[in-house]
Amino acid sequence: QVQLVESGGGLVQAGDSLRLACVVSGGTFSRYRMGWFRQAPENERQFVATITLAGGTDYADSVKGRFTISRDNAKNTVYLQMNSLKPEDTALYSCAADRHTFGNGRAATLYDYWGRGAQVTVSA
Repeated sequence: QVQLVESGGGLVQAGDSLRLACVVSGGTFSRYRMGWFRQAPENERQFVATITLAGGTDYADSVKGRFTISRDNAKNTVYLQMNSLKPEDTALYSCAADRHTFGNGRAATLYDYWGRGAQVTVSA
């Protein structure tokens, strides 16, 4: 059974940085496109970033230039480096794995496996 576990969330001030990590077990990590999504209270789940098997990346406009997604296939881990954090970045951040790698990786429905999430709270 494929499991995804996020870590690295926390409470920070505006302008600070955090790095989230997501470890994948029970599957073949190197064959998955990976994505990060976030959901704030009373909001819909929102695409944040995705990385392909070959390392190609794509970002939501709201985080482009501030966030960086990366992967380490040797460690079965995907990362989300978040810099210059803003209060509007406050959300539950979840990682997801896509077995089939169809489409552009921005739709949550493309992903087969999900972690439970890590809370990121940014104070003004």
